[in-house]
Amino acid sequence: MIKDYHRVEQAIRYIRQNVNNQPGLDTIAAHVGLSPYHFQRLFRQWAGISPKRYLEFLTVEHGKWLLACSRSVMQASLDLGLSSASRLHEQFICVHAMTPGEFKEQGRGLEILFGIHAGPFGDMLIAQTDKGVCFIAFVNTATKHNELARLKHGYGNATLRQADAETAATAQRIFQPVRPGEPKIHLAIRGTNFQINVWRALLRIPYGQVISYQQLAGAAGRGDAVRAVANAVAANPVNVLIPCHRVLRASGEIGGFRGGTDIKKVLLAWEGYSTEHNLDPELN
Repeated sequence: MIKDYHRVEQAIRYIRQNVNNQPGLDTIAAHVGLSPYHFQRLFRQWAGISPKRYLEFLTVEHGKWLLACSRSVMQASLDLGLSSASRLHEQFICVHAMTPGEFKEQGRGLEILFGIHAGPFGDMLIAQTDKGVCFIAFVNTATKHNELARLKHGYGNATLRQADAETAATAQRIFQPVRPGEPKIHLAIRGTNFQINVWRALLRIPYGQVISYQQLAGAAGRGDAVRAVANAVAANPVNVLIPCHRVLRASGEIGGFRGGTDIKKVLLAWEGYSTEHNLDPELN
């Protein structure tokens, strides 16, 4: 087992040192003295991802640094040993769900309206663009500034403007059922392909029901990556609308929640009561 660990450590070091050469699976496996098949399985067992995914992650991280140094997308691609700008584009989409150009701009020219509104379970910070809601978080005096900083961090060069009047309509609809003929609240969120897949699985959890992280991982088609699935749940940018509060630990414990475990308990109790008494999911 120790020998296996050292081989994976050696492979990681080799990939990091040769990221600009874009080494293939056969090359990396030969470097640590294993067949490609056995190396792939060993690396995934110890690192939790495939060698290809790890190389993609390093490539994108280095690409972000090159773009921040005012390299063009084409020049950054060449510096990274990629055959074309389209390959860097594909890897950015896979890892960060945005193009290299979008990363370089960091939301430049985008206006985000935000407001803080009293809700049935506490104050909510709500942010939206002209395309839809991009951020919802439960806040209090202690967490308000941290959550606002988290919003700003995700859209570095965007213009953030407090506009409570504009976001009030969204606040009023969050806990209201969708009426016949009424459009649903549109979301305009960012996430990696993996995160979006997990968030879609969250949306499929029936109202008033709960599942475990293991069950969620299975529903997302990633039963082998429960910890990564839990991290994706924690990264959910829109509380309530993407119901991460419906996920519990396998033991039945509440588990974490960005708004606090007390709010999570109340949300679950309210949904359970509404379902049990056949009530519309709304509060007066």
